[in-house]
Amino acid sequence: MTENRVNSIEIDKDEFQKIGHQLIDDISDFIANIKNKPLTPNESPSQLQHILGNTHLPEKGIPAKELLTRATDLLLNHSLFNGHPKFLGYITSSASPIGALGDLLAASINPNVGAHILSPMATEIEKQTIQWLAEFIGVSTDYGGLLVSGGNMANFTAFLAARTAKSPKNIKENGLSNTSKKLTVYCSKTTHTWIEKAVILFGLGTKSIRWIQTDASNRMDNVILEKTIKKDLDNNCQPIMVIGTAGDVSTGVVDNLKGISAICKTYDLWFHIDGAYGIPAAIIPKYKDLFDGASEADSIALDPHKWLYSPLEAGCTLVKNPQHLIDTYSSHPEYYNFTTSEDEIAQNFYEYGLQNSRGFRALKVWLSLQQVGKSGYQKLINEDIELSELLFRLAKEHTELEAISQNLSITTFRYVPTKGEKDKAYLNKLNELLLNKLQTGGELFLSNAVIKEMYALRACVVNFRTTKKDIEEIIKIIIREGRKTHSEILGQKFKK
Repeated sequence: MTENRVNSIEIDKDEFQKIGHQLIDDISDFIANIKNKPLTPNESPSQLQHILGNTHLPEKGIPAKELLTRATDLLLNHSLFNGHPKFLGYITSSASPIGALGDLLAASINPNVGAHILSPMATEIEKQTIQWLAEFIGVSTDYGGLLVSGGNMANFTAFLAARTAKSPKNIKENGLSNTSKKLTVYCSKTTHTWIEKAVILFGLGTKSIRWIQTDASNRMDNVILEKTIKKDLDNNCQPIMVIGTAGDVSTGVVDNLKGISAICKTYDLWFHIDGAYGIPAAIIPKYKDLFDGASEADSIALDPHKWLYSPLEAGCTLVKNPQHLIDTYSSHPEYYNFTTSEDEIAQNFYEYGLQNSRGFRALKVWLSLQQVGKSGYQKLINEDIELSELLFRLAKEHTELEAISQNLSITTFRYVPTKGEKDKAYLNKLNELLLNKLQTGGELFLSNAVIKEMYALRACVVNFRTTKKDIEEIIKIIIREGRKTHSEILGQKFKK
């Protein structure tokens, strides 16, 4: 074997620079012109499979330049662009350009942020990022945690820590089968579906959930919550945690977190906040009171890839006492040689969550937090809320739209024709068909919510490219397509 090993996977410096520069040029052009591109080409799976071709793995390798040129074409011309200014669907933000560059740098170094010895600087950057995120939302920087893939994993990580902390002390040895009392958890009916996954996957079962009714403002009814906890205590159950929501996914409502905190203290329950979407708004002074009580939470989930504009994937779990994470996840098999010096104890993130091997998710978040700064995020998040409020006002003013709700940066409304049927079933069907058209039309992308049995169009503004002009144009698009959809339904009925 020669001194320099020859192989087909390495790319020499000159070629790497050449194809890398071309890729950056193509990405730069894409970002600069994203607002002028169709939001989606609306291609079917079979069409995409035909475009991809090559159903078999190639026998011989293909040059890197050729591959990257083709991959660039495939992604830039056959994707849905959540960075488009009229993408207001679900809660996926436009991604910060510096975050994309951060991912490139992180992948190039390729640290395994599971153990400090494998990722010395990456570990310290993630620790600092966790502190900054805690500071960002207004809780103590003594909270510890880690970066995960997204909201489900952030909530799962906290859920397991809560289960370990509040279950019988022998649960790690004997499991749930030997618990004498039924473990119960409490959340509002608007809580994200992650909780159902958690109780199924982690042994409590769906019957352990107590779905608490919401009040007139769609917040969890804390009076009913406390009554339910008392009833369970009288019936040989063991309540272990309450989940408050800081920005529910359908309407953006924030629960009465301070009230939930008081109840959890009274009954010695773990207080978890699902703030995956909404809790970054706590950085804005005029919304600070809305999140009063968050600093008392035992754990908090938030997603930088939602309202902090980080590229996917970037979720985060924060825990008031990080020892609970170590108690839940730490293990020390003999093949782990992750030693530390005598005078300093290094943090190993494998002890904080479900993963051992972990990518360097923190870098893109760390970079964005510094590039934008606290005041910059206050401006961006506040502007998103103002645009959502504008959409609500314009919907309220239009004779063919019915404004339903507006909280944080989420507005819900529906199309209501001036003539023709207006019963609940018809309007639900009409708006469902309208949403399907909007999602595939390439001009605009919204999602849906069902509020008091009304099928509503839902717009979530977590997009730093969206402008007042976009909101005004969105109204026009919805009216135009709403009229068309209504006419098509009437025409089909007439033919019958």
